[in-house]
Amino acid sequence: MGWGERYDDAGEEVREVHVLAVDDNFVDRKVIERLLRSSACKATVVESGRRALQLLGMDEEMKGCCDLHGSQPKVDMVITDYCMPGMTGYELLKRIKESSALREIPVVVTSSEGIVARINRCMDQGAEEFLLKPVKLSDVKRLKDNMKRREAQPRKESRASAARKRNLEDEDSFAGPSSSSSTTSSPVSHGDRPLI
Repeated sequence: MGWGERYDDAGEEVREVHVLAVDDNFVDRKVIERLLRSSACKATVVESGRRALQLLGMDEEMKGCCDLHGSQPKVDMVITDYCMPGMTGYELLKRIKESSALREIPVVVTSSEGIVARINRCMDQGAEEFLLKPVKLSDVKRLKDNMKRREAQPRKESRASAARKRNLEDEDSFAGPSSSSSTTSSPVSHGDRPLI
């Protein structure tokens, strides 16, 4: 086991969640960076939506200059402030969700103002969540847990699908050719009670 490598209970290597945090306010950037790092996330923090697009390889003028999907690890989540000069968090969200290469990245929008129309607009555009500032450690941990659960779901589904396929093949080979003509079925039960 090398330095920095971590393993879960099943012995599989645990990869750090890489979060791109976007906020024009220096103090808010430092707060979110500290929260992410104390939640065992890799944090990249930038001051603007345009800089975030550059890092994601989406800025036309700087195309490829700092592409996180090239030489550096991919971004697993974006957390962006809503109100920023130049490009708002909503505009950044919209650009990410319009990109065929990046639309699956969860985007969380933060704001110090809980304006319902703003929240609905972001959620309708595909935001994962809308958090009111100040963002708390419990928020970051919940987001990370939700993302890891969603990431693990396809693996569990593919394992379950493979197991179902093996079971069907085993049933076919055990029952032989006459099984297709049989129409008897056993009652379905819920716990110890038969369902009628």
